[in-house]
Amino acid sequence: MKKIIAIAALVLGFAVAASAQPKALGLRLGYGAELSYQHNVGSNFIEADLGLASFKNLQVAATYNFNIAEFGQGFNFYAGPGIGLAFGQQLSVGIAGQAGVEYNFASAPIQISVDVRPYFDFVGVGLVGWWPHLGVRYCF
Repeated sequence: MKKIIAIAALVLGFAVAASAQPKALGLRLGYGAELSYQHNVGSNFIEADLGLASFKNLQVAATYNFNIAEFGQGFNFYAGPGIGLAFGQQLSVGIAGQAGVEYNFASAPIQISVDVRPYFDFVGVGLVGWWPHLGVRYCF
């Protein structure tokens, strides 16, 4: 009986520690696919993404997002500035902005988000990236 209680306490401790950590890793899918990583900085977060833009160019992007409003249980509205670089069929260097809504499940370390990241390309294309993306991340 003591072993069962000790194992249950250990599993519960790991679950609480995992949900309290300020990181998330997952996918961001839309007009392209990206591996997405978030790291909390106080009440805000940094998001770094690596993937295929328009399914043809390799893209790296990073944004610093401010949690603007919390509404309901687990919902956050966020927005922030960022930078991006893409290469493949063409080179793209520019600045980005990101705005979205995310939901953090209370019962599981899962986060889902819907956002847009408009991107201004300095090299040639101009303003791109108004397509909505769905993000699904595991919080650890």
